[in-house]
Amino acid sequence: MLRITDARTGQPVDAAPARRGLTRVEVHAPGSDTTNLRVLLVGDLLVRTLELGGTPVWALLTGGHRQAELRARAATLNIRPFEDSPDVGASLGESQALHVAAQGGAPPDGVLITVAPVQTDPPGHGDPAALRLALLTRHHSAPARPEAADVDGARATLARWRTAVARWARQPSRPIPDDVRGRLRDAWEDDLDLPRVLDVLRQVETRPDLADGARFETYAYADRLLGLDLTRDLGAPS
Repeated sequence: MLRITDARTGQPVDAAPARRGLTRVEVHAPGSDTTNLRVLLVGDLLVRTLELGGTPVWALLTGGHRQAELRARAATLNIRPFEDSPDVGASLGESQALHVAAQGGAPPDGVLITVAPVQTDPPGHGDPAALRLALLTRHHSAPARPEAADVDGARATLARWRTAVARWARQPSRPIPDDVRGRLRDAWEDDLDLPRVLDVLRQVETRPDLADGARFETYAYADRLLGLDLTRDLGAPS
């Protein structure tokens, strides 16, 4: 089960109700800069993780006058749409409320996940998924500094992984090894430790005892959380 650190107490808490009741994930992003984009990205990862675990989610975005610009930037990073936040007090009978905000923000109720700032303005050219990957390489509690070299490195990694996934897909499918599936879930259920998820994928890429069909299934499974379109090149000419 996903456990996250509640910034209000500093203690880990279960992010999903015991009976899988509806969880409200509310992202507080009043601007459209890259820090607010990162806050929304962490909200997206939280929603994806809960849904992978079978928890129904009500995803909301609370913010200021730059929401249209933020949503447009979010769409390029494959961040799924969030509903506009309703009036205070509106409810669908959710069992738990989880809030995601930049460090220093303190919404009024529920568990709080804080996101460290993005300290440099990243380059905006090329595949936006490269920026998403560059941001995923740092835990959300640590400041991010995605320099041009970092985004270029992420772009090269994406190209290599997409080519490999398309090649592996041409081989007979094989199940994800239990130890690999367990390590992936242990990583993302441990306070959304995405850098550890990426480490598992790097090991799977070169692990000599794995069939290519198992590598494909592993990458496709992990991409349900990562949202990097790793299967984008399936069927492309080799």
